[in-house]
Amino acid sequence: MPFADLGLSDELLRAVEEAGYSEPTPIQAQAIPSVLMMRDIIGIAQTGTGKTASFVLPMIDILSQGRARARMPRSLILEPTRELADQVAQNFEKYAKYTKLSTALLIGGVSMGDQVKALEKGVDVLIATPGRLMDLFERGNILLTGCSLLVIDEADRMLDMGFIPDIENICTKLPANRQTLLFSATMPPPIKKLSDRFLSNPKSIEVARPATASANIAQMLVPVGERDKREMLRQLLKSEGVDSAIIFCNRKTMVRELNKSLKRHGFKSGEIHGDIDQSARIAELEKFKSGEINLLVASDVAARGLDIKGVSHVFNFDAPWHPDDYVHRIGRTGRAGATGKAFTFVTKQDAEAIDNIEKLIGNKIERLDTGVTIEESDDGGAARGRPARGGAKRGRGKSEERPAQRERDDRPARGEKSEAGERPAREARPAREARDERPARAERPARPDRGDRGRDRPRRDDRQQDDGPDDGWNGPTPAFLNFGFDS
Repeated sequence: MPFADLGLSDELLRAVEEAGYSEPTPIQAQAIPSVLMMRDIIGIAQTGTGKTASFVLPMIDILSQGRARARMPRSLILEPTRELADQVAQNFEKYAKYTKLSTALLIGGVSMGDQVKALEKGVDVLIATPGRLMDLFERGNILLTGCSLLVIDEADRMLDMGFIPDIENICTKLPANRQTLLFSATMPPPIKKLSDRFLSNPKSIEVARPATASANIAQMLVPVGERDKREMLRQLLKSEGVDSAIIFCNRKTMVRELNKSLKRHGFKSGEIHGDIDQSARIAELEKFKSGEINLLVASDVAARGLDIKGVSHVFNFDAPWHPDDYVHRIGRTGRAGATGKAFTFVTKQDAEAIDNIEKLIGNKIERLDTGVTIEESDDGGAARGRPARGGAKRGRGKSEERPAQRERDDRPARGEKSEAGERPAREARPAREARDERPARAERPARPDRGDRGRDRPRRDDRQQDDGPDDGWNGPTPAFLNFGFDS
């Protein structure tokens, strides 16, 4: 089925053709006609299936008629991360180039003043992350009463990041008579509850079983000890002929440490995580897309929706905490019909997480022969990529990334050679002497009766300091022991 059969305008079809697309994906073929008919939609499809275009294209035609007013956007697209929001904005720029639609991007990490100016001019499409949107709304810079179309993208990721209360709050500020499109890779109960509350008679579209991995991706588990991960990664990067790869870690500190380690060993790598400001994140992504660097060490901010062509490999340096994240991580390779490889490093501590992943995707993942099994791999204590059991502080909730431990960026990892060569072994501390092996303390002479001590005894500062005979005290004889011995 060509795009021309979906009911899109001639100008939009021209932009799609110039972008290099001729036939829609299954999610696009089913969603676009229903969106044009103003139906509410629940779209469930795995990553990399073209979900973004399935709502961007019909939105352009729907909004082509009408006029934007100051501080009153006509439509709203909610995204969980800055990268996804920026990518959706790029899609609008690409497909709406023959229209006069205006867009505004509201994300954290950039100047709020420029965003306010864009809103004051009036925008047709507002693309935002929930936090920045609520911030500007509470300041009185946005009015949502004119918003007739709402898109909630990557809803399950919103749930993982704790944004569902914000989304519910935003929905209450929108007109009740609106069109709502909800897209997600999975449909956990909280998302189902959200859709039941805010969507009206939605059409459900499911083009693949939730959380299934692409058949174009060769998956492999790599049993390895925690201290041997970096060396194993370097071996695979050299032996696999990696063109470009994304390496996922669970913690921001590990992202930084691993990137520095790879650079020390001569690899062209960069990093992206939540602690980097937006301009630096965009710069790192551009370096990766242009080929200036071919390795991108990342946290889960890069796991969802980023469409980077030519990624040949994905390495899970840390096994993901949540099974759904595994599918999204490895989905960065094997896109648009290409093939890819995904390696997941697994320690003994990750056995349960791997079992959950295999249950979710419905098949057993092949093990790479590394000489050890998952059960035999030694964590070497608390894993650097995830907290030891029982060691997490109470009250810590889910977030995009777990809190970082104290950084040790300048120290080489255990078991890893430094630039100067082999790391010197730490000298063992001398053990404390056992109590029964200490030299016996000389026996003190019996103390005089309480009535004989004290009054005539010289003060501490006035005691004799001359060297006398050795009387068992290993020092000068105290004055009170010399009574009756004067020559």
